[in-house]
Amino acid sequence: MIAHAKATRLLQRKLGAGCVRTDAASLYEGSFDSAKIPVQPAAVVKVRKEADIGVVLELANTFRVPVTTRGRGTTLTGAATPVRGGWVLDTLALNAIAIDGEAGMAHVQAGAKVGDIQRAAEAKGWFYPPDPSSKEYCTIGGNVACNAGGMHGGKYGVTRDFVISLRGFLPTGEPVQWGTATKKFSAGFNLRDLWIGSEGMLGVITGAVLKLIPQPAERWTLLTSFPDETRALQAALALFRERVQPAICEFLDRESVLCAERATGKCVFAGQAGRPVLLLELAGSKPEVREQRSVVMAWAKQQATAHRVARTRAEAEDLWAVRRKCSGAMFELGDAKLNEDIVVPMKNYVKFARFLARLKRESRLAIPTFGHLADGNLHVNIMYHKAIPAECRMAEKTVQRLMETVVALGGAISGEHGIGLAKTPFLRIQHSPAQVRAMKAVKDALDPRGVLNPGKMFDVYEVWKQPRLDVKLPWDHK
Repeated sequence: MIAHAKATRLLQRKLGAGCVRTDAASLYEGSFDSAKIPVQPAAVVKVRKEADIGVVLELANTFRVPVTTRGRGTTLTGAATPVRGGWVLDTLALNAIAIDGEAGMAHVQAGAKVGDIQRAAEAKGWFYPPDPSSKEYCTIGGNVACNAGGMHGGKYGVTRDFVISLRGFLPTGEPVQWGTATKKFSAGFNLRDLWIGSEGMLGVITGAVLKLIPQPAERWTLLTSFPDETRALQAALALFRERVQPAICEFLDRESVLCAERATGKCVFAGQAGRPVLLLELAGSKPEVREQRSVVMAWAKQQATAHRVARTRAEAEDLWAVRRKCSGAMFELGDAKLNEDIVVPMKNYVKFARFLARLKRESRLAIPTFGHLADGNLHVNIMYHKAIPAECRMAEKTVQRLMETVVALGGAISGEHGIGLAKTPFLRIQHSPAQVRAMKAVKDALDPRGVLNPGKMFDVYEVWKQPRLDVKLPWDHK
C-alpha cells in the first residue's frame, strides 16, 4: 500500500535503515514463524532500545500500519505471522537479565531467552520453573504473550504465576507499566494479567519482573510402563489421590513410545515394546522427596508392569530420552501434523482416552499423544500426508471432533500455545458469543485503530488450506 510505503520511509528516517529493514533476506526471515505460513511484511523493525517501540507504534497508528511483534518465532499457532503485512517488530535486541538475589526476582527484557533466565537464576541459587520445550530458543516476551507452560506446570504453575509486573507500550505508542517490583500490589485494575496470554494484541511487552523460587534441594526420577493408555491414566489418578504432587508427570501413549523406540533403536523396557509410559520427577527438600519417594515406589510396584529408577542425574537424562525423541520421531507416521495442546480435567482422563482410541479407529489416522498429566495439558498430534487429499480432509474433520469433545468434557482448546491463526476456527467452540464480544470490546478499547497483530484470534483462518514452507527450524521437533 502507498500509505504503508510512505510510513516505512518515515520510520527509516526516524530510526535508521539499519533498524528498519526492507531487504529480501530480512523480509523473508520475518514472514513466518513455526506455523510456516509465509506472509511478507513491508519491513522488519529490529529495535535497539525500548523507546524505539513507542516511535514505531505512534507512526503505525497515524498511517494504520499493522504491527506484529516477534521474538524468536517459536509459536506453533501462527501468532507471530504478519498475516496482514505491515511491520514486524523484532524485540531480540532487548535481552537484558538481572537477578535480585535478595528479593528472589528476575528483571528481564522481552527478548531474553527463557533458558538464559533459568541459568542466571540458578547461578544465584534461585529457580524459574516454566520450561517450554523450546526454552533454549524462545523469549520471555513470547512466553508472557502466550502464557507458556511446560512440564513443571502441574506443581509450580505457568508463566502467569511468575509474572510480578510488566512494562511496555499500548498499541497507541504510550508507555505503561502494570505493577511494580513488589510482592504486593493492589492499586487499580489488574491490567498486567490482561496482557498475559493476549498474544501481542493488547500491547507490546518490553520487560518483566519475574518471581523466582528457591532451587529444589533434591530431584528423583522414575520411568514406569503400563499395559494400555487407560491403565496408565488410571494409575496417574491413583497417585494423585495419594496427595503426591510430582514436579513432572509426563504421559506417552503407545504410538509415541513406538516412534521414540524406533528413533533410538532401543526398547524402553526389554520385552515390552510400545507400552505407554509415565515419566515422573519429584523435586523439593530432601525430607519432602524422601517421603514422597516411598509412596511412589509402593505405587509403581502395585500399578506398573515395569519401572526403572534413575540413581544419578546422568541416568535421569537417559530416561528422558524417550520423551525428547518422540515428537520428532512421529514424522515416520506422516509428513504433516496438527499439533493440538488441549487440556482435559483430571476426572475425565479415562473418558478422553476412550474417545481418542475411537477417533484413531474411525479416522484411520495415527494420533500419537503425550503431555503433562499433572495439569491435564496433552499434546494430541494428528498425523497425515500432505500429498493425499483424503487424509488432509480427514485431518481437518478429526481436529474439529477433537476440539468439540475437549470442550464437552470441560476442557480447553489450548493450554499453552494460544489461539494465533491455527485455532481461530475453534475459539467459538470454547467461548459463547457474549464472551467473544467482551474480548473484542477490550481489543477495541485498547487498540482503537486495530494496528496491533490484526487478523488473529477473532477472524477464522483455515490454516490447513494454506501453503506451508518446507524449512527446518532449529527448535523443530523438540
